[in-house]
Amino acid sequence: MNDYPKYIQVEGKKYAINTDFRVALNCDEIVRQNGESKEYETALALIYKLFGEECLDDVLNEVIPIDSVLKILKKYLWCGKTEEDLVNDKEPSMDFKQDMGYIRASFMSDYQIDLSKEKMHWWQFNDYLQGLTEHSAMNRIRYVREEPLKGKKGEELQRWIEMKKAVALKAEKTEEQKRLDKLFQERMKKEVIKWTK
Repeated sequence: MNDYPKYIQVEGKKYAINTDFRVALNCDEIVRQNGESKEYETALALIYKLFGEECLDDVLNEVIPIDSVLKILKKYLWCGKTEEDLVNDKEPSMDFKQDMGYIRASFMSDYQIDLSKEKMHWWQFNDYLQGLTEHSAMNRIRYVREEPLKGKKGEELQRWIEMKKAVALKAEKTEEQKRLDKLFQERMKKEVIKWTK
């Protein structure tokens, strides 16, 4: 059995990790929503979610350095991997938020695990995700997304283009991008009103 981390230690202080995979998925969503515009606030939110109020207070009161906590936080969310391990030039073939339905179906078919009821460590969730069979819904979707179009012609090419389009990941906008879009639309409305007068 794998010995997944349950605590972190910073400057001699020990903090329990909220290890539930849903918390880590929520952290992923917080990072995506805030982007780089709210880096400090995002960091504090992640520290609170994963390591609790005591750890957050110690960071805010400078009892422990935020840089040390963030280094551990990244390592935890990346399941023990380093930034170098994660460098990948390929387009992502999976998105936790968009693909959760496929992930749930795959866990049920491959492991008979109902993710809506199961409490599972984040690292265990990732281990299971990596171990999904080629017959699972998620891996069939990933196969289509990752299949290169090079060398395909005619009807085969058209079929692959249509399949890829059907399962393509949608680009999500950050809160800042949404704010700028709204601002642009409001300005355009004002311009249209000016032109029609």
